[in-house]
Amino acid sequence: MTKKTGLFAVALITSLFFLWGIALNLNSILVPHLKKACQLTDLQSAFVDSAFYLAYFVVAIPAGLFMQKFGYKSGIIFGLSLFAIGAFLFYPAADTRMYGFFLFALFILASGCGFLETAANPYINNLGDPATATFRINFAQSFNGLAATLAPFLGGIFILSGKDLSAEQAAVLSKQHQLGAYLQGESDAVKIPYIIIGIVVLAVAVLIWRTQLPDIKEHSDADQKEAGSIFNEKNLLLGVGGIFFYVGAQASVTSFFVRYAKSVAEIGEKNAASLLGLAMLGFMIGRFFGTFLMRFIAPVKILITYAVVNFILLLLAFSVAGKFSVYAMMCIPFFMSIMFPTIFSLSIRDLGAKTKKGSSLLIMAIVGGAVIPLILGRVSDLSNIRIAYLVPLSSFIYIFYFALKNIKVKDVQQVAGH
Repeated sequence: MTKKTGLFAVALITSLFFLWGIALNLNSILVPHLKKACQLTDLQSAFVDSAFYLAYFVVAIPAGLFMQKFGYKSGIIFGLSLFAIGAFLFYPAADTRMYGFFLFALFILASGCGFLETAANPYINNLGDPATATFRINFAQSFNGLAATLAPFLGGIFILSGKDLSAEQAAVLSKQHQLGAYLQGESDAVKIPYIIIGIVVLAVAVLIWRTQLPDIKEHSDADQKEAGSIFNEKNLLLGVGGIFFYVGAQASVTSFFVRYAKSVAEIGEKNAASLLGLAMLGFMIGRFFGTFLMRFIAPVKILITYAVVNFILLLLAFSVAGKFSVYAMMCIPFFMSIMFPTIFSLSIRDLGAKTKKGSSLLIMAIVGGAVIPLILGRVSDLSNIRIAYLVPLSSFIYIFYFALKNIKVKDVQQVAGH
């Protein structure tokens, strides 16, 4: 592979980080949008996150087996194909305005993302000089952060209408036989954005298919002694809980942000989407700042501090009304930024030959994003959205506990993460 071809290959694989970042972070727009278009409760709207993260849980092992047999390039192309199919399915889903159809489309799309995420880190690691592998992974991961920032902005512009009917207005439209047309218009708003996403994803799939990419030669653990069951690794199992609660908290905080901002501060959905975009910009900045900070402070101490700060911020979001509470909520992504890679790295530390199995368990724990938002949604339906934010607050208590259990660890090898 020539240097020019190699740079083009790195650019293509880096684009995967951006693509699945866009898909994942559009969930924070889909949750309030489909709640309105399909007339859902908070619990029902939370199934957007469930469909997405459940797909990751389901494809985690099949994706690895597929790539083991057919190679990473085939796995990436297959993943992109699923991604595109899921995006295109949003068109008929919008036509029918059937929530189950939307969830099916999202599940297919997320399954494709699961394939991409399984392949992207090892691929970017092997596309070039091993000495610069860490730089390439961090560079690629920055595009994931860029996507997390852009998705709420773009979703707010092209999907959210800014119109939110009160019960009285809905009743008037219903009497005038215009409610159906209004709801269909809301549903149709996802068509063009997801068609464009599907076309872009297919274009990337074609480019990767036509680009020469190297085969990845992975080292086998067969010759390494693996003592005892993976389930005997207590710190790993604590870390599985940490990933479960972290991803659940991340999904909950972002997906219900627009709903929260409207409820506690009467901020319109378009403005709330822009504020969420700024909050996710903080997430991206936090990744770089946290990485810099770890040169001087043990990662586990930063994790403890950030868990405490997020606990306080969510306590403010629960106890204080008005725009101040929304601003407190906007700070949370900054302090979540280093949590996934730090928890992951602490969990697989010193596993030796069990590292791959441990990593698989941790990836499957991402299913927390399918569970915790449902709990938040149910609590919100039974009480209100402010009380419901005690759910992610409890997640940070667990992360604090996990970090304390690892307080003596001085350093970890950071990995790319959510």
